[in-house]
Amino acid sequence: MPAVKKTNRRAQILQALAGMLESSAGQRITTAKLAEKVGVSEAALYRHFPSKARMFEGLIEFIEDTLFSRINKILNEEKDSAARCQLILHLLLGFAEKNPGITRILNGDALMGEQERLRARIAKLFERLETQFKQVLRERKLREGRDLSADEAVLANMFICYVDGRINMFIRSGFTRKPTEQFTEHWNCYKQTFL
Repeated sequence: MPAVKKTNRRAQILQALAGMLESSAGQRITTAKLAEKVGVSEAALYRHFPSKARMFEGLIEFIEDTLFSRINKILNEEKDSAARCQLILHLLLGFAEKNPGITRILNGDALMGEQERLRARIAKLFERLETQFKQVLRERKLREGRDLSADEAVLANMFICYVDGRINMFIRSGFTRKPTEQFTEHWNCYKQTFL
């Protein structure tokens, strides 16, 4: 039973941190404030996470696990390249919309003043997403025998810039302008122009 309680407490700490990232925009989150929010001592926080950086790493692991497991599911279930790109884009925007606090990690805002390795890990996450788009677009030529109107690296980068822009707009608007807002119209423009 103690292992289950520890796991639940870890999850509770990460949820509280994500909630504080959403409600405390622009403010640095201290372990004292986080401990108060969770209802434990700072020492108790450190029993579950050896540092605040490890707490952020826990949230980044959640992001990576959630996104890439769902992307793999999309790739297994959908064979059309354009549909794959559409579903992955919508997944990324929907994930941001459902996890506003976490978007501040994705855009790096919450990681200012934290360890460089955290920002590097988020940069790596976006590189992996861009590589995934490139792979899907490359496979289009092989699988569907259809060329793209632009280089797949350019299109993949454009998709990542789109996601990044929508996430930043969401944060700037105080989480009122949803990332998925007008997605169908945006996607139709992409599809007609490039795919």
